[in-house]
Amino acid sequence: MTQYHIAQLNVAKLKAPIDSPQLADFVANLDRINALADDSPGFVWRLQTEDGDATGIDYFGSDQIVNLSVWESVEALHDYVYRSVHVEIMRRKKEWFHKLAESHMVLWWVPAGHIPSLEEASEKLQRLRKSGPTNDAFTFKKTFPPATEAVEVSSNTLGGECPAT
Repeated sequence: MTQYHIAQLNVAKLKAPIDSPQLADFVANLDRINALADDSPGFVWRLQTEDGDATGIDYFGSDQIVNLSVWESVEALHDYVYRSVHVEIMRRKKEWFHKLAESHMVLWWVPAGHIPSLEEASEKLQRLRKSGPTNDAFTFKKTFPPATEAVEVSSNTLGGECPAT
């Protein structure tokens, strides 16, 4: 059986340029909050540039920043987001980010060892926006377990006939 990890993408639309005085406190806390994630139980990986964060990646546009990470479980990610010092930053998000009309965060299962690309993450976010939560793209409010690998049984395995007939 394959072990799965949870991947997450969060997109935020900036109220001002990343180097503006309005976002200075957010930027000043990035290293501390990223280090907290890196040291949190269940953390596996996060997208970052040589600067140690992902604020310079403008995949979704220069006015948006992304957070893409992989965790051992939904519970580990949830604990980091809602039960750690990270909550201090979450409480202040209205100061720095616009509220988006569409979903801005998505979760999905990946095989352990898989590092998701921004293209993959974007596709998952679009799928969530189009179809709502499914086992392929979901949210903390409605999670799904990892898909189990289907066992394929060839008709040749039993000689093409049911032995009970």
